[in-house]
Amino acid sequence: QVQLVESGGGLVQTGGSLRLSCAASRTIIGPNRMGWYRQAPGKQRELVAIITPGGITNYADSVKGRFTISREGAKTTVYLQMNSLKPEDTAVYYCRCVKDSGWSQYDYWGHGTQVTVSS
Repeated sequence: QVQLVESGGGLVQTGGSLRLSCAASRTIIGPNRMGWYRQAPGKQRELVAIITPGGITNYADSVKGRFTISREGAKTTVYLQMNSLKPEDTAVYYCRCVKDSGWSQYDYWGHGTQVTVSS
């Protein structure tokens, strides 16, 4: 069973930065999309950013211009650089890796990493 392991969360002041990382426990056959989602207390999980196998990115409006998603070439490793953090960015951040076409489809999630932004 593949595991996605997130790291890099923590406590930061408003305006600060954090870099989240997510790596798979073993090689996963692609192509796949990778993304970051977040869930704040009492709210539904929402998309933060995704990146396609070809490197095309998409962001939630609330993080555009502040967050940057990237991935390491052929590796199932994805990063989320978060700048100018705001208290409303406080949430548990989850990594996702999905292949929903062709053979051997899958949808993996990490266990999440806490990001807390203090005002």
